[in-house]
Amino acid sequence: MTDAVLETERLIVRRFTPDDAPFILRLLNEPSFIQNIGDRAVRTLEQARRYLLDGPIASYERHGHGLWLAALKPSLQPAGMCGILKRDQLPDADLGYAFLPEFWSKGYALEAARATVDWARARRMPRIVAIVSPGNEPSIRLLGKLGFALERRMRLTPDAPEVALYGLALASAGRERDRLP
Repeated sequence: MTDAVLETERLIVRRFTPDDAPFILRLLNEPSFIQNIGDRAVRTLEQARRYLLDGPIASYERHGHGLWLAALKPSLQPAGMCGILKRDQLPDADLGYAFLPEFWSKGYALEAARATVDWARARRMPRIVAIVSPGNEPSIRLLGKLGFALERRMRLTPDAPEVALYGLALASAGRERDRLP
């Protein structure tokens, strides 16, 4: 397996490669992705490759993390993506995920997101956030199951639609055992 990052009961979560362009082209053009996350204007395989190189793959080098491909075991069929982003507009790393509609309501997004949160916790990230469209009830429920709490509504840019910002503390500052000599 190339660049595997996480493994769950039903998923292999790995780094994207440029060869994943056909999958990313489909995912980014799903009506639900455009409605709930945004239109990335990726319409060709070459644009999908560029999205992967300039986005997730560049993030691995720059931050040590990014969005990863979530594939079903044992077939390795791509089902979605999940990972940790670092956006300039947010002070904390950001949990992101999106799955193709045929993989909804099967627990895959929760499984991948839970493993991603555990990954961030193991790397001692003190906190992560998630942004979600206010009407995206399935994502809001998923964040609640992970322990995220609504903090505020905001816009990532002045002309962007309003999103809800959720936060989750991963490391307890000043835990008693951490203060012992």
